Amino acid sequence: MRTIFNMLLAAILALLTAPTFALNIFACEPEWAALTKELAADKADIYSATTALQDPHQIQARPSLIAKARRAQLLVCTGAELEVGWLPVILHESGNPDIAPGRPGNFEAAHSVTMLEVPSRLDREEGDVHAAGNPHIQTSAPNYLPIAQALSARLAELDPSNAAFYRSRLQTFTQRWQAAIVRWEKQAAPLKGQPIVVQHRGFPYLNNWLGLKQVAELEPKPGMEPSVSHLSQVLEQLQRQPAKMVIRAAYQNSKPSEWMSEHAHIPAVALPFSVGGTDGAKDLFGLFDDTIARLLAGLNGN
Repeated sequence: MRTIFNMLLAAILALLTAPTFALNIFACEPEWAALTKELAADKADIYSATTALQDPHQIQARPSLIAKARRAQLLVCTGAELEVGWLPVILHESGNPDIAPGRPGNFEAAHSVTMLEVPSRLDREEGDVHAAGNPHIQTSAPNYLPIAQALSARLAELDPSNAAFYRSRLQTFTQRWQAAIVRWEKQAAPLKGQPIVVQHRGFPYLNNWLGLKQVAELEPKPGMEPSVSHLSQVLEQLQRQPAKMVIRAAYQNSKPSEWMSEHAHIPAVALPFSVGGTDGAKDLFGLFDDTIARLLAGLNGN
């Protein structure tokens, strides 16, 4: 009898001491979960629908994701059609009007930055092309400043009682992030103008920020795995226009990059691409610390 009483008492105490959150947040990608954590801290229960080792284009709309979305008050995603293959199903099946497109509970990071590679015309035969532009905005550190500002405002709108807290967190994050950008750009100075090959068209924002020069990509069309025949054509191109390294995202199949590395005699560099993509990218700051360290190692032939 005493054992049952003790178990009931422990359960009651657990309920009484459980943390209470002002907001329940569904983040589509790890980078936005990490940014939201920087701004909301313990005011929000944050769930990331994907990991850095998953292709964000191709996610299954699992029942567990639908259940999480059903309880969410805020959805934080990239937008720009990155999640078009799975998020609409989750939104429909969740039946949650608060996070529907156009509602305050639906936040798309892409709306806060200048998009690159916006197509002049849409032709799905050209592969995984997005009408709003290339959606991989998370690879440029400066992009996080306007996104953080907009997200902080959205948090305050949904949770006005903690608005001052979110503003304070934004100010602290902005100061730390701006200082980090200065450090990263100084470290990355040797990368400026260096020619690179990419496996997937996932790095235009990184290239634009650090001044890397993309001379080729391994995929014949965005999202299409390259054949050996196509890789051989790229290799011929690189013999005329050499590159320093070939880079890919951590979630991607390593074989095409390794093939090119072996045949072109250049390093193959796997970048975290998002928080959690490598052991060194455990948070937003680590994401760029590790990205730049890996690029510099590739430049030095390691």
